[in-house]
Amino acid sequence: MDEDGYVFLAGRGDDMIIRGGENISPEEVEDVLHSHPKVEEAVVIGVPDPEWGQQPRAVVVLKKGEVATDEEIMEYCRSKLAGFKRPRSVVFVDSLPRNPMGKVLRKALREQYGQP
Repeated sequence: MDEDGYVFLAGRGDDMIIRGGENISPEEVEDVLHSHPKVEEAVVIGVPDPEWGQQPRAVVVLKKGEVATDEEIMEYCRSKLAGFKRPRSVVFVDSLPRNPMGKVLRKALREQYGQP
């Protein structure tokens, strides 16, 4: 938000997760996930929810040799994010899909893991 009160999106607008009328920036949640000592990479996507519209879901790559549970990851986010921003589910993957330039393919993740 600038000094005049205008809000600017940092990232793609179609990546924004809307839960119960609240906007959730995936990048904000991903920054928290990246600070977890066992997490190598993470991407947050919106999953349809009949009551809330969407729920955040974390797609996580753990560091080599690390083991974690979805409850552990969600609990880590509890003290660092507002309640509505916390991931409601976690999917562990070996690697994230990328294009030839190395950018994460969020659309592919939404297609594969974006269903309730």
